Amino acid sequence: MASQRGESLDTVKSRRKGIDKSHYLYIAVIAAVILGAVVGLMFPEVGKSLKPLGDGFIKLIKMMIAPVIFCTIVLGIGSIAKAATVGKVGGLALGYFVAMSTFALAIGLVVGNLIHPGEGLKLAPYDPNKKAEVDSTVAFLLNIIPGDIPVLPTLFAAILVGFALQKMGPQGAPILKAIGHGQVLVFRILIMIMWLAPVGAFGAIAAVVGATGFQAIVSMFTLMAAFYITCALFIVIILGGLLKVVTGVNIFKLMKYLGREYLLIFSTSSSEAALPRLIAKMEHLGVSKPVVGVTVPTGYSFNLDGTAIYLTMASLFVANAMGTPLDLGAQISLLVFMIIASKGAAGVTGAGLATLAAGLQAHKPELLGGVGMIVGIDRFMSEARALTNFTGNAVATILIGTWVKEIDGVQVNSVLSGEEPFDEATMLAHHHGDPAPAQTEARPVPANA
Repeated sequence: MASQRGESLDTVKSRRKGIDKSHYLYIAVIAAVILGAVVGLMFPEVGKSLKPLGDGFIKLIKMMIAPVIFCTIVLGIGSIAKAATVGKVGGLALGYFVAMSTFALAIGLVVGNLIHPGEGLKLAPYDPNKKAEVDSTVAFLLNIIPGDIPVLPTLFAAILVGFALQKMGPQGAPILKAIGHGQVLVFRILIMIMWLAPVGAFGAIAAVVGATGFQAIVSMFTLMAAFYITCALFIVIILGGLLKVVTGVNIFKLMKYLGREYLLIFSTSSSEAALPRLIAKMEHLGVSKPVVGVTVPTGYSFNLDGTAIYLTMASLFVANAMGTPLDLGAQISLLVFMIIASKGAAGVTGAGLATLAAGLQAHKPELLGGVGMIVGIDRFMSEARALTNFTGNAVATILIGTWVKEIDGVQVNSVLSGEEPFDEATMLAHHHGDPAPAQTEARPVPANA
């Protein structure tokens, strides 16, 4: 037991160190956005001259789009096959995830079309071949960054490779494993690039505010406020309503039960940090271990409701800011692309931004210039994304458990009423390999939960 406590302490310490690093980046981005806005307002010409900083960061993100899309789609198709083999639980979970993610993407489009974020800014289109009025040294440095690889052909190739590896069966496992190692490398590079986000955000915000004045700040705040409100309503009305109708569970009681996890997510801006705790808490709540074991990990890749809302709202914001709003056909096409590509936006800093850039590049490459504004406010919206993703997966686990009759309703009522509080020591013991408590017989969820 002492060794377990020592290991637990080391785990907590290492986790805190990771949180501290994330905080440094978060604080740096906030400072950069404020400084960029001040420079743009007080010294407009200086602000506009800083545009290459934002352009350089966009090119770095653009460079990573194809590798991120390829690795995540190939591995995602492999994950779908693995989850589907679990049987009824896996198939039901995947069907629910696809439906709910698509619904969340559609909500983002509806809200974006109602509020028209970014309208009237008239930003200059991004042109990677434009060299006029750019210092030769700046042009030389920007040209060092590799050019982009077409997104749609990469997506098509990734889908073919993924299904081919499925057909290969055990023979394809080593290749899939190698691609998994490649994904780790790609995401490591992406994380390194994201440490330059403060520089990119400073240059982009300074240039935009210098060119458009206070209107740019108002537009960014409008997008952030609308996104937070949309996520809150999605959790309370859509997820809460579905949970109440199907299981009788009150969404606010569930959120209270997950309060510590929300604090952890808010401090790290990532729902990945709370993954082990969500698994432990769902099992303690009364959902059977097999259902939790399939639903939660799969949901972390395929059930990203908050990210889905963000991708479509941010895309419309950029299109409006660039003065080239997307028509209905382009929006539907973008929605279909995001349904597939958003599966690669899970848990890695910058992956959501790369997915957004991928969607814009695939449909209108000239819109990439507006991504610089999103860089500045992306971190401000990351908490809402992560909290919505996390809540969506918690709700999905209870729903799937109810549909397959693998949930103890009495236990749910007891836990959410506070009669059986979650024991942190139990989670730590289970995390270090101790046997989990026996699962009681599944019973219906009572309506007063």
